[in-house]
Amino acid sequence: MKALGHVFKYGDNVDTDVIIPARYLNSFDAQELASHAMVDIDPDFAKKVQPGDMIVANKNFGCGSSREHAPLCLKTAGVSCVIAETFARIFYRNAINIGLPIIECPEAARGIEAGDEVEVDFDSGKIYNRTKGTEFQGQPFPEFMQKLIKAGGLVNYTNSKKKKNLLYKSTRNAEKTVTASEAILKGLAEDGGLFVPAEIPKLDVTMEELKDMSYQETAYAVMKQFLTDFTEEELKYCIDRAYDEKFDTETIAPLAKVGDTYYLELFHGATIAFKDMALSILPHLLTTAAKNNNVTKDIVILTATSGDTGKAALAGFADVPGTRIIVFYPKDGVSRVQELQMVTQKGKNTSVVAIHGNFDNAQSGVKALFEDKELERELNTAGYQFSSANSINIGRLVPQIVYYVYAYAKLVQNGEIKTGEQINVTVPTGNFGNILAAYYAKQMGVPIDKLICASNENKVLFDFFRTGEYDRNREFILTSSPSMDILISSNLERLIYSIAGQDAEKNTELMRQLKEEGCYKITAEMRKKLNDFEGGYATEEETKTEICETYRSTGYVMDTHTAVAAHVCRTYREKTGDNKKMLVISTASPYKFTKSVMTAIDETNNTMEESALFDGLKKISGMEIPDAIEEIRNAEILHTGECGVDKMKETVRKILGIEV
Repeated sequence: MKALGHVFKYGDNVDTDVIIPARYLNSFDAQELASHAMVDIDPDFAKKVQPGDMIVANKNFGCGSSREHAPLCLKTAGVSCVIAETFARIFYRNAINIGLPIIECPEAARGIEAGDEVEVDFDSGKIYNRTKGTEFQGQPFPEFMQKLIKAGGLVNYTNSKKKKNLLYKSTRNAEKTVTASEAILKGLAEDGGLFVPAEIPKLDVTMEELKDMSYQETAYAVMKQFLTDFTEEELKYCIDRAYDEKFDTETIAPLAKVGDTYYLELFHGATIAFKDMALSILPHLLTTAAKNNNVTKDIVILTATSGDTGKAALAGFADVPGTRIIVFYPKDGVSRVQELQMVTQKGKNTSVVAIHGNFDNAQSGVKALFEDKELERELNTAGYQFSSANSINIGRLVPQIVYYVYAYAKLVQNGEIKTGEQINVTVPTGNFGNILAAYYAKQMGVPIDKLICASNENKVLFDFFRTGEYDRNREFILTSSPSMDILISSNLERLIYSIAGQDAEKNTELMRQLKEEGCYKITAEMRKKLNDFEGGYATEEETKTEICETYRSTGYVMDTHTAVAAHVCRTYREKTGDNKKMLVISTASPYKFTKSVMTAIDETNNTMEESALFDGLKKISGMEIPDAIEEIRNAEILHTGECGVDKMKETVRKILGIEV
């Protein structure tokens, strides 16, 4: 356990009323208290302090009254530890109880100056002044005290012992379990299976509480139940840094009511696609997991993309210390905007490679690299280990559950539905991750009735829900909704495992059939458990018509993937007469597929240049051109690599400098 940060230096007898003046103690909000920390002797402290920074003081730090607000406000402000010549005893106890590390070391207190960068190793007690190159020896922290601090204090530690630690197991081997952080680090199980929670927890907050929560608060309420080996402090840190000004709206995931349908807009992040909802937080979850599991190797994020995941993953991991990211995409299987977003991506640790094949080829190739024992040994020798940013990683899937909980709660808050009223959800999906997150939200207790799976002309999922047979032996069709151009839906394995009664052996056999024969058929008993789902699909012509008619009748402009869902939603209602409120998941900004959208609205737009199409879309929609689009209009192409599917292993070796 270590801490690293810059120093704020103070003198003798800094009492608790100086740390947090009594006039602010009418608030019980830790963030509010933190905003006033040290204000009387250092008015800009709360603005200047960064997570990890330290306080170094002289004698009798924390003297005065016994209020625990003092260490709490420092910890909440981001202070990682306090070093002093001596401490007041009551402050010492309060600090440990709330999880703020403190070290008595007179030599260090005298030898460290304001602004110095200092590293503390709590295991050994060593204090290293990086600025001056000097080292001091303090008392090592006992193991129990470290556990107390990692848990966020005595109360959290006690509660963590009471609550059940949720473990994860592979869909192909139910015997071996791992923690959430281990599952995130691994990405894919060693046996080729996907990690799933041993059980789906129930929401432990009421909808009445949830309806008044922000997106960040909802994220914590949901994710804490899945990521039980993350402390409250760690998880909130990840959430706060994921869902911030990178999104162009404070609500993060706004609802738009269009006619009698509610669109959950998930494209307000940095790369204007729903992948931002999970890939904004995954880098923080992964680096936290690496720290907590004492991972010393660099983590190589290996990712296949049908367009959106690639850019969102690249943006999330760019220049993140201790990581490399390699993205493979189908050369002719993404939109021009999607390709430009990837090949112009900056970052010393980023690599983008176009493969000669389709997304299924890229995804199968990446999975093969994960399972390649020879490559694993080579990586280990070179100081690397693989993880994934694809939705096969449970660290991608868990954050996606959040927006279904949030959307339902906001429908309640807005008076559109009553608490407990069932809704239907239509999700455009190819790899099945987005709709699987909705399925998990339903299992947690969100009142969802039907989960409607919307496919494009690559309708392998529609056929599966209609017949119980999954068959990828068919033509791969390039469509205007390329993120759904998929014939091997990886996340469906998690659903198969569930409806098979968590029978890993049965699931493994079905996955073997898929790999070797290209198809499998589930049993009649398993099909009965698919009653939550309905399937539908839209042709290219139906997709265009949906975009055009929705715009002409309402003024609302949607992208091609959302249009697939809107068409399937409408035909489901017409066929069934089901009049429940409908939530349609809007997965990308229309600016990401401008040519297809503008041509659908007016065929004559087909001859316009891409740049003119952006301006035209702004004019008809009233939506500002997103920063993500402005950035690529004149951006330099930085990644030009290409390879065949059979050369992916060789390409990874070359990028990582592994010589064979």
